[in-house]
Amino acid sequence: MPIHFFLKRIYKIIELNVASLEQALRAEKEKIVSLWVDRTLDSYISSGFFKTSTDRFANPVGANIREGLGRLYDLLLEGAAPEEMLAPLDQVVRIRAVQEFSPSQAIAPILELKWVVRQVLKKERQAGGLESDLDSFDCDVERLALLSFDMYTECREQLYRNRIQELKSGRYILTDAGCVSSLVRNRSPQA
Repeated sequence: MPIHFFLKRIYKIIELNVASLEQALRAEKEKIVSLWVDRTLDSYISSGFFKTSTDRFANPVGANIREGLGRLYDLLLEGAAPEEMLAPLDQVVRIRAVQEFSPSQAIAPILELKWVVRQVLKKERQAGGLESDLDSFDCDVERLALLSFDMYTECREQLYRNRIQELKSGRYILTDAGCVSSLVRNRSPQA
């Protein structure tokens, strides 16, 4: 084999070792965010619709998940302060808090990012040089997950406070009672 082939291979290995995690994460942003969004939307029963429909009004869940996770990823790469991450995190967590997800299921997508990054950067990790940087990235993701858990519990508390207010005010009759025509139909004898 010609010597220039070996030199190219060696240069490629050196280039991979020198590349920082941040450079690798920026280079693979589209793949990482796409896989992260797909895995998050897979946790929904109607995941097919959420993944395919791009209309923000027909599919607010999918649109908010895509937008929120994309923005969170950018902020993580920028090393943004936790306060800056609240708005996009709210887009993701608030939706999951009002649905029938347990706390662990609601927060799982944030922690999924660690797995996604490892899958996408598998080749770079095997070339070496990224493991120590990944530890720091994992720590940032875990802090984000803790922040999302706080946000999840605040949302759930607000839901319960609203429910108690509905019960105290009597508005539950308007929201929980069946439709009048349905009540009449259920009370009338069947023919």
